Amino acid sequence: MTTPFETLGGEPAVRHLVDRFYDLMDLEPRFAALRALHPTTLEGSRDKLFWFLCGWLGGPSHYEDRFGHPRLRARHLPFPIGIRERDDWLACMAQAMDEEGVPAALRERLQQSFHNTADWMRNRAGA
Repeated sequence: MTTPFETLGGEPAVRHLVDRFYDLMDLEPRFAALRALHPTTLEGSRDKLFWFLCGWLGGPSHYEDRFGHPRLRARHLPFPIGIRERDDWLACMAQAMDEEGVPAALRERLQQSFHNTADWMRNRAGA
């Protein structure tokens, strides 16, 4: 069975997707609030998301090899994540997947998985 990692195109494609995601945060005014939650320089964020997504998509476990279990919710607790932040993250990733040419069936599957994870990460009621 082919993994999403393989369908996407392996490490180069995951890196392109992550880079486009963070580029959009810098370029698109509608993602300014999302961008503001990140450090001044995005290099560390880019690497961590790339490493995480490689394993999450069924490829190499770069993130866990470096940091152990992702503990996503615990690692994101210092950041206010409500409905708006969740939706902005999802919209930014959806645009990145679209621009990077992720096949429609995979894009829909990933968007649902991203939504489930992003919704679980919310730590603010409402907004």
